[in-house]
Amino acid sequence: MKQIPNIITLLNLFFGCIAIVYIVQPGLVPLYSSNDLALVPDVTDLGTQYVSIPQQMFIGSLFIGLAAVVDFFDGFVARWMKATSPMGAELDSLADVVSFGVAPSLIVYQFLRLSFAQQDNGLDTSIIFIIPAFIIACAGAYRLARFNIDTSQTTYFKGVPIPANGLVIASFPLIYWTNDYVFITRLLINPWFWYAIIIILSWLMVSKKPMLALKFSGVTIKKITPFIIIALIAIVSAFFIQWLAVPVSFMTYVILSLLNKQSSEL
Repeated sequence: MKQIPNIITLLNLFFGCIAIVYIVQPGLVPLYSSNDLALVPDVTDLGTQYVSIPQQMFIGSLFIGLAAVVDFFDGFVARWMKATSPMGAELDSLADVVSFGVAPSLIVYQFLRLSFAQQDNGLDTSIIFIIPAFIIACAGAYRLARFNIDTSQTTYFKGVPIPANGLVIASFPLIYWTNDYVFITRLLINPWFWYAIIIILSWLMVSKKPMLALKFSGVTIKKITPFIIIALIAIVSAFFIQWLAVPVSFMTYVILSLLNKQSSEL
């Protein structure tokens, strides 16, 4: 019975591996002949059209979401069953590196490939310009290692937790394939946007800025107000802008964490 929490944690890893499979197959290529291939969002006014053959990266995003759900509950199950252990904590970190570090890095890698592929001779772009995507996985691994040896993060986080970064990156394929805004489509096939994402998200993970966490002692209105605000913004924005609600909610979380003095005083 004590292995049940570990099995749930391994399910997180399992979903992360499945996500990787969908993200890496088969990649994005320019449209030369439509035939029976499924087109990605209409970007004819941007120049070259692109196809998926078949592109299933957005399914990988859904599996990252499933991994996040499992990751959220495994700790509760371990505490409920009184089966917490050092091994469980290490196993959780190893699973998180794959599901919220490696898999999201591959999403960024694929989008960088798409961004450069639209340019003249873009398919000949050196891999040097694409591999910075894996800085995200490295930053996530560093953050998890620091978290495992830092006993002070009992009521707040130092840096944004890796699952949050993984989820916001996982939302981009869903946004790309479902949004109706040309501006958003242009943005998501701009390499400079992805370089900015790499820098910002990596810094947020490795920084020691105090971030809000749902693990405070004693529930008060003051403590739960930021989470109520985040939940309301997530629900309302999801109704109006669908998957764009994920990065909006993420930005709200980061801003409230940086503005909330309470997170560093707990």
